[in-house]
Amino acid sequence: MHIHILGICGTFMGGVAALAREAGHRVTGCDANVYPPMSDQLRALGIDLIEGFSPDQLALAPDLYVVGNVVSRGNPLMEAILDAGLPYTSGPQWLAENVLQGRHVLAVAGTHGKTTTTSMLAWVLEAAGLEPGFLVGGVPQNFGVSARLGRVAAGSPFVIEADEYDTAFFDKRSKFVHYRPRTAILNNLEYDHADIFPDLAAIETQFHHLVRTVPSQGRLVVNIREDALKTVIARGCWTPVQFFGARKEEPGALRSRGEPHAFDVLRGSMKVGRVEWPLLGEHNQLNALAAIGAAEAVGVTPAVAGEALSRFENVRRRMELRGEAGGVKVYDDFAHHPTAIRTTVDGLRRRIGDTARILAVFEPRSNTMKLGAMKSQLPWALEEADLSFCHSAGLTWDAREALSPMGKQARVCDSIPELVDAVVRLSRPGDQVLCMSNGGFGGVHGKLLEALARKG
Repeated sequence: MHIHILGICGTFMGGVAALAREAGHRVTGCDANVYPPMSDQLRALGIDLIEGFSPDQLALAPDLYVVGNVVSRGNPLMEAILDAGLPYTSGPQWLAENVLQGRHVLAVAGTHGKTTTTSMLAWVLEAAGLEPGFLVGGVPQNFGVSARLGRVAAGSPFVIEADEYDTAFFDKRSKFVHYRPRTAILNNLEYDHADIFPDLAAIETQFHHLVRTVPSQGRLVVNIREDALKTVIARGCWTPVQFFGARKEEPGALRSRGEPHAFDVLRGSMKVGRVEWPLLGEHNQLNALAAIGAAEAVGVTPAVAGEALSRFENVRRRMELRGEAGGVKVYDDFAHHPTAIRTTVDGLRRRIGDTARILAVFEPRSNTMKLGAMKSQLPWALEEADLSFCHSAGLTWDAREALSPMGKQARVCDSIPELVDAVVRLSRPGDQVLCMSNGGFGGVHGKLLEALARKG
């Protein structure tokens, strides 16, 4: 079959393309911005890419068009497809029908940590010899690719990052409703995606739709600390629940004892596993417990899972050290929601202690942050940083006003050159510069390292 993918360079649709190609389909695709690294990965797989959405692409005559959620009505190629009455579907629907059917799907849902936890779970199953398939919204360094089919057989595991964002312009259900998991992680739940959800209750409804699809012989792995998830489960649950994250002994719940980089895994009062690794932060400790609880559903013991996690190499753009110049280290991280920013900064603070300064460099780039829905939480999110630098280009709200409670600890810059100049001017040897964005951030990491080298 020949499929043509609209919006192919997003992490999810790029993963769908890779899976379709591995399954033997002819795959072509288009996007408004065909650029590395996804463009390089896709071309290496033999996938032809087209810049833009010209109606001329109908001449390719594919058997099916697969439409990403970046495509809306008014898109010239989509309008031509509709006018011609040609067959089309969404990425999640194609995936459900052509890849996930018959597999033991392990879905990882939550506001934060989806990519990291999905990568952890896929690695644990790989280390246990299960050869899982997976689709991750990033590149797990243990694998070097964002998606693969794995061992294709009835009941074989497939691990998928389960996003609550909507499916397509013609299907406003959350993506994860399509996946029909047998095992589902509900990692955490906060308000996000202000462009499509009016409030937290609306997101809780979508999570409950996911819960409704998990069979009675499956497993839900749920963060016991999250009141919003308790609300979701209280609306109805037909599946055994493995809780995790208990702060004290709870019957049957998984919990940790020790520091985030070295901790025992307990079920009740009994030690069942041990994790020792270089990852930072209590959030990753919770991610690990979630992955361990889900892996049990396919027969991997917590002891085996814990040992595998000691060899987990994390995902690119998760506290990734990009370089050091002039005695200053520059990190890259995907954090963009205030809670994620806070946990990332706090994790770095725990690693370095109070002996070095943290310079937090961030851009409110996600749709939720652009709308200003959480601007008031930014001072709280950045409390542990010594200095904070906000890139304000494209915002419709006043970043200087939002950060004013921070006083001289915060700087707002309207352009990348201004931002680089401010950070370099105020930095000194020993500083840790933490860049946070869910986009490319204008290549700020490389520009900072170059400028720091010149200064040094």
